[in-house]
Amino acid sequence: MDITLNNGVTMPAIGLGVFQSAPEETTAAVEAALNTGYRHIDTAAAYANEREVGQGIRNSGLNRSDLFIETKVWVSDYGYDQALHAWDKAVGKLGVEHLDLFILHQPAPDRFEKTIDAYKALEALLADGRVRAIGVSNFMPNHLKQLLDATTVIPAVNQVELHPYFTQPEVQAANAEHGIITQAWSPIGGITFYPGWGEDRRNVMEDPAIAAIGQVHGKTPAQVMLRWHLQQGRSAIPKSTNPNRIGENFDVFDFELSEADTAVINALDTGVRSGPDPDEAREERFAMVIPEA
Repeated sequence: MDITLNNGVTMPAIGLGVFQSAPEETTAAVEAALNTGYRHIDTAAAYANEREVGQGIRNSGLNRSDLFIETKVWVSDYGYDQALHAWDKAVGKLGVEHLDLFILHQPAPDRFEKTIDAYKALEALLADGRVRAIGVSNFMPNHLKQLLDATTVIPAVNQVELHPYFTQPEVQAANAEHGIITQAWSPIGGITFYPGWGEDRRNVMEDPAIAAIGQVHGKTPAQVMLRWHLQQGRSAIPKSTNPNRIGENFDVFDFELSEADTAVINALDTGVRSGPDPDEAREERFAMVIPEA
């Protein structure tokens, strides 16, 4: 199942995410996903596993033209020349000659002038064919407005935290207004049960309402949530290194949620973010240097 971006490029709706995937596990996960049928892989400079993603792609034996590779510029590489060089680093580690989607990882509002300059570099990379589409991640409506006021190319994608407990309706509406595809990271609520994010958080995978819908359709809670994203026109980036779960997360094209199912899931929104707030400056994290190789 593909989604057509606002510049006409098509993108597989489901991609494998590799956030927090250990480098030694990433190559095998990418291979397993591509063998399963995934054709979209989402990584980032800050994940420190672009090289392993590239190895997994090569091990699969698939043609580059059949794949959709997405990666992200980290904040320490913001600025025009720095972001151009971030492309050099990314394609070098991935072992490819172009990227299908290149996005800014954070709005970094404490240095937004550099954010704008980095996006202008992405526009230049798009213009000369080194990337097929450009976008952003974790941009709230106010960040989007500032970006659109200062640049020319409307982002094709905005990747944000989005799962049944945190649906970000204002972000989705702002994206839709400009023809920007909403792409969900933590699409099955993984962030709600990652260690270190607080033990008092409810695990969306254990929600009884989602489990009940799954029983009706003969599907797991994860499959129900991914189908929910797809039917609402979103891209979803589930993360796993477990081959069985990687397969399960891709087995979502043979059933359909009813309007009643969708309404039940939509009603679970708590409005509470589980990941970092994009409006907060995280100076130590933002200063992380992305190595050359």
